Amino acid sequence: MDKYFGISRRGSSVGQEVRGGLVTFFTMAYILALNPLIIGTTADSEGNLVSGLPMLDASGATIEANVGITIGMVAAATALVAGVMTILMGAWGRFPLGLAAGLGLNALLANVIAPMMTWPQAMGLVVWEGILIAILVLTGFRTAVFKAVPKSLRTGITVGIGLFITFVGLINAGIVRKPEAPGTPPVGFGIDGSIIGWPMAVFVVGLLLMVVLHARKVKGALLIAILAATVLAVIIEAISPVGAMSGDNPTGWSLNVPTFAGFSAPDLTLLGRVDMIGGFFPGGEFNITIFIGLLLLVFSLLLADFFDTMGTVVAVGGAGDLLDEDGNPEHVKEILLVDSVAAAAGGLGSVSSNTSFVESASGVGAGARTGLSAIVTGLAFLVGIFLAPLIGMVPSEAASPALVFVGFLMMSNVVDVDWNDIEEGLPTFLTIILMPFAYSITVGIGAGFLAYVFTKTVRGKAREVHPLMWVVAVLFLIYFTQGLITAFLL
Repeated sequence: MDKYFGISRRGSSVGQEVRGGLVTFFTMAYILALNPLIIGTTADSEGNLVSGLPMLDASGATIEANVGITIGMVAAATALVAGVMTILMGAWGRFPLGLAAGLGLNALLANVIAPMMTWPQAMGLVVWEGILIAILVLTGFRTAVFKAVPKSLRTGITVGIGLFITFVGLINAGIVRKPEAPGTPPVGFGIDGSIIGWPMAVFVVGLLLMVVLHARKVKGALLIAILAATVLAVIIEAISPVGAMSGDNPTGWSLNVPTFAGFSAPDLTLLGRVDMIGGFFPGGEFNITIFIGLLLLVFSLLLADFFDTMGTVVAVGGAGDLLDEDGNPEHVKEILLVDSVAAAAGGLGSVSSNTSFVESASGVGAGARTGLSAIVTGLAFLVGIFLAPLIGMVPSEAASPALVFVGFLMMSNVVDVDWNDIEEGLPTFLTIILMPFAYSITVGIGAGFLAYVFTKTVRGKAREVHPLMWVVAVLFLIYFTQGLITAFLL
């Protein structure tokens, strides 16, 4: 096992890998609560939930029982697909990377694609997206693009994702939030500039404990801090119930309340509810306008998944010193192929496209260096199928400090950029700032790629740009202007 995973070679140990894998799981576990709320509460064009049950009754009121059943089904399937694909990433890709239903991708599926067709048809498009990405990997295109990215942009991706996950952590903990009052800034600190309420206090305690343990070089610092903050949160909720965050309760728990909800048998009947063809032929007829629109949607899914993964692999590998001198990880083809298969598996499981999670950097920050940690993360997800109520007791305020702290660790790479050279500095700068500001890894990478090609060209160095960078730049230009293209064509 040591030889296969390279545990000793990467300066790790089995215990270190287990701790890192559990930290990755706990920082990803929110998806078990969030994905069901996105996928399981939206009706398709026929008014049905992803479970096939109707969302509304004859009077137009929501059938709460059907929504509850559907949420449970999505939660079980989300954990199963995430567990299997993360184990595959660890066993075959041999990289400390967790996979699960991707945020953003699931929102696009639920809010844009599903209302245009049935849920099985929407999931069919996700399967097609995964198949297309797998073809790009098998033909060598995706791997070639990965290797064609210049080192400065790779550095920008790592630092940008560090800021991105920090922003995610602060938002998930309610430390940074959108102010309610009109005329205020887009985001603000706490509530009216203050830290108020027990949930935010749990975040602060967790972060401070994490800093102390890390500074004292305590093994498993991040995991210990997460568990300690969770215990504190459970005690607080048991003694003086805080409840979930809402308009009437702004100081509540952000994503999940740290209480035990009771066990129930998992329902996995969502698996395989896929229609691969129907989405392109609404009503059984071919419509060129709808067909072009769907192609653009599939293209959006593909490009977002394609480059989100590239950014995540670079960032996670950089955080753990797992990249070679050219900035590439070992087994890059296997890593990218597993991610591609995961996209299709998410469609087959009716839980949306599965993709690599940038939260994996938290596990690397806790010591994960090999695929063994990913196997631990995947096994935890499989256990989550049956123990979801226990996992749900870990509030985002307890797990988010790990994201903030790892964001700090990833900032160290910023010194590797020559900021006095506009060809290197400007594309890297745009990559870094647009990831958190646009809340999108894909947008940050796209802006950096376009700026890199542009600055090289205006300086008369177009020949220095790798041909694949030109191809990708054109694809991103289409991606950024697809709204205009859609309006023109349709």
